[in-house]
Amino acid sequence: MTSSSEVPGFYKKKPSERLDYVKKFGKLSDEETEAIGGYGALGEETANRMIENVVGTFPLPLGIAANFMINKKEYMVPMAVEEPSVVAAATHMAKGTRKTGGIKANSDDPVMIGQIQLVNLDDPFEAKKKIISKKKEIIELANEQDPILVKFGGGCKNIEVRVLDSNTGPMVITHLLVDCRDAMGANAVNTMAEAVAPRLETITGGRVYLRIISNLAIYRKTKATAVWPAEFLGGEEVVDGIIEAFAFACADPFRVATHNKGIMNGIDPVVIATGNDWRAIEAGAHTYGQWKEGHSSFTDWEKTQSGDLKGSIEIPMAVGLVGGATATHPTAKACVKLLDVKIPGGAAELSQIICAVGLCQNLGALRALASEGIQRGHMGLHARNLAVQAGAKNDEIDKVAEMLKRSGTVRADVAEKFLSEIREK
Repeated sequence: MTSSSEVPGFYKKKPSERLDYVKKFGKLSDEETEAIGGYGALGEETANRMIENVVGTFPLPLGIAANFMINKKEYMVPMAVEEPSVVAAATHMAKGTRKTGGIKANSDDPVMIGQIQLVNLDDPFEAKKKIISKKKEIIELANEQDPILVKFGGGCKNIEVRVLDSNTGPMVITHLLVDCRDAMGANAVNTMAEAVAPRLETITGGRVYLRIISNLAIYRKTKATAVWPAEFLGGEEVVDGIIEAFAFACADPFRVATHNKGIMNGIDPVVIATGNDWRAIEAGAHTYGQWKEGHSSFTDWEKTQSGDLKGSIEIPMAVGLVGGATATHPTAKACVKLLDVKIPGGAAELSQIICAVGLCQNLGALRALASEGIQRGHMGLHARNLAVQAGAKNDEIDKVAEMLKRSGTVRADVAEKFLSEIREK
């Protein structure tokens, strides 16, 4: 009987050996073990190189959001997500922009911030002055770490120095502003910060602890804007309802949390499908919502003079096409190819696609809330899922789902009851 989670040399074992141990530890059936231990398109060798203690992969449904026209270019957008109605909502709302010229989007230069923390300073403000006086030297030292990035027009472009109060006393934070080109940039920025840190200690006499990238990418924002005809949305009353729902989000943190979650319902699946870091995007977005002036919604909505609906989104969007899963995961590489985003400049284009999907996704949720209610769209797909969970097969799935919707009670126990009734006939 295997009962201990302490396994000496677990990381040294082959994936199949780890899986066998996990099977015994968790008392998993052969079927459950097979579900955990599959590798799909990624393959065992690639998966085992990507993270530690690999036993398998975790597949997500990959859907395609159609109808997107962004900056006059047509896109079919891959979305990896488990939540029903997300892909459908994005697809439908993208269609509504086509009569008004599609979605317009633009991006800042791909500048990321590397932070270097200095403490144990006798005079923090004097230390700040000293660092600023060595600005040219610091930038040159940073750029020596990545001559290839510099060659392609990137590299450290500037520095910022802040004196920060903290619960352990004042500290001086130096920001390296690094143009990362088509990379997300974590490796380049962190390497530069590591290299500059000892020099900052020498300049100031302080002690460096942290030197790492910030995911609050305020200099790497992307904006997307579009107009939806009122008749497409269901008329002026629906437009007014959407504006009221937006006002609610602006006024109430409890509402804006779910409002912004709906935006990320569109953003995260594209980020995942293209092999980018959705946790970094989430962290940066939500922090930006609190940091910026005004309301914390990532989107803005207003009625035009003609009575139509205009929406926009602005959000930090640090995604890349160089390195990471984007370069190694076969599915991610295929998704990038589908989007036709290429180096140079493809990372900015990808960020615009992602933001456009987030904008459409937000509108899909707001329209549902302002008209028929959010559950209507959800429940159709949810009913099918419950039918499958109840054991329905083939034609039974649609029959049970339809019975659930007609009954108005979409629950697992009711699905089981309807399935039994069908099979008894």
